[in-house]
Amino acid sequence: MTSVPFVKSADQAEIYYEAHGSGEPLVLLSGQANTHHWWDRVRADFEAEHQVIVLDYLGTGESDKPADAEYSVRRFATDVISVLDELGIARAHVYGTSMGGKVAQWLAIDYPDRVGALALGCTSVGGVHGLKAAPEITRALAQPSVEAAREALIDLMYSPEWVREHPGPYGTLGGQMPSHARRAHLRASNGHDSWAVLDQVTAPTLVLHGTDDRFSPVDNAVILANRIPGAEVHYLEGARHAYFEEQREEASGAVLDFLAAHPID
Repeated sequence: MTSVPFVKSADQAEIYYEAHGSGEPLVLLSGQANTHHWWDRVRADFEAEHQVIVLDYLGTGESDKPADAEYSVRRFATDVISVLDELGIARAHVYGTSMGGKVAQWLAIDYPDRVGALALGCTSVGGVHGLKAAPEITRALAQPSVEAAREALIDLMYSPEWVREHPGPYGTLGGQMPSHARRAHLRASNGHDSWAVLDQVTAPTLVLHGTDDRFSPVDNAVILANRIPGAEVHYLEGARHAYFEEQREEASGAVLDFLAAHPID
């Protein structure tokens, strides 16, 4: 690890980040209400060839958790730029999954000169064009029993076979955070809608999605790719939302190959 500091965001909130490895910089962006530990199982796959940057979004982990701040995926993208500025990085590859893929879209839209290649996993364009989880899934995650809701989330993330062989803990289930921040993250992710401007993305783009993803239905991949000029799609057969863990070798390999094919100028 090369650094473990905080950076001040535009509104002076402290954002925690880490940088690991060496090579062309690569930002890894986690899902909603999750910390940088989302990437713990797979981060090492990228460190041999890249300087890997991870962070805790506002409201999560070691970052500040103000009740009166702006929480939006577009704001989270601005916080990523603050981290890159602090590290003196002019341009980085970006790989975002789930809500992190929404943040990554805004990085590519709002800061095109700062993004090398773009990888978007298990994510959506949002708005009326994005496909959402079925109502019964939303109800299962909102049920009063914390343990039952956790089991429902695990089932959305991983196949039963994988869970039997990998009993946890799972870094993708979210961490402790204040209720106001958790609600704000939900609003931020639900408020994402990039449809109208995705055709402005100039970064080479790879879209990845598990074919058995019920949290973010798989057809989101082709909807997203059809809006981004030249985007490629890679499906992970049989994988659920956390495809990047369950099919780690294929998923990480696909991203690494794509980044190698599109080096930063």
